[in-house]
Amino acid sequence: MAIQNRHLAGKVAWVTGSSRGIGRVVADHLAACGATVAVHGTTPTSARAFNEAESLTAVAEAIAAAHGVETLAVHGDLSREAEVKRAVGEIRARFGRIDILVNCAGGDIGAAGTGAPDAGRPQRNDALNISPEDMQAVFDRNLMSCVWCCREVAPEMMARRAGHIVNFGSNAGLVGDEIGAMYATAKAAVTHYSRCLAAQLRRYNVAVNVVAPGTIVTARIIASNQVEPDRLNESGRLDRYGWPIEIARLVEFLVSDTNTYMTGQVLRIDGGEQLWPA
Repeated sequence: MAIQNRHLAGKVAWVTGSSRGIGRVVADHLAACGATVAVHGTTPTSARAFNEAESLTAVAEAIAAAHGVETLAVHGDLSREAEVKRAVGEIRARFGRIDILVNCAGGDIGAAGTGAPDAGRPQRNDALNISPEDMQAVFDRNLMSCVWCCREVAPEMMARRAGHIVNFGSNAGLVGDEIGAMYATAKAAVTHYSRCLAAQLRRYNVAVNVVAPGTIVTARIIASNQVEPDRLNESGRLDRYGWPIEIARLVEFLVSDTNTYMTGQVLRIDGGEQLWPA
């Protein structure tokens, strides 16, 4: 569906983890709203993992062609400070600044990566028995990637006294569960880091908020053997899975000029699966 009000025209958005899945849909949606978009994957071919595209460059080109905006493909392991600095340097060299940072990179993915069984979910995936390598990979992919990107981008927003940061948590980070414990712990840390960052950036007029999705239908989720077929309908009930475009619309609000007074908040978007305060 074409978006007539291109209210993000003139804004530069960097969406991490946007070679596939939720991140790709968020990047595409912000472009549909008029934003210039930098898309990101860990490698130039990250999009191939679940056959969503041939390359990161192909994703960027498709978004540009669909919406008539400028795009840029950047890649790098965001758990490494030097690679974050390089990627951000490439974006600034092309577009001059970053107005919107969406930290979507993440996932319950262990050291073997997405090519491992169950789409990369760690084996022995609980609080006591997950391997040290898998535990570190989950923390790096979810928490440290977010921290390094915020540290690199927030200072320029502070200097301009304008900007929006959206970090991706999860409803898994708001409840205790036996399975996926380190992923939940990492997402809980993202949530609290974001609250602390929001407190620091209030005086600079930079908003920091957290999106906490429930289970969202992506190619990786389907490949991970977690899907219940009777929850795949797209409308007509709320006790279903969510869809990436529903997340993208929430991000759109959070990074737009309509959001003038919301910061430090955790917005759970899960069809009411969790109904207690965040």
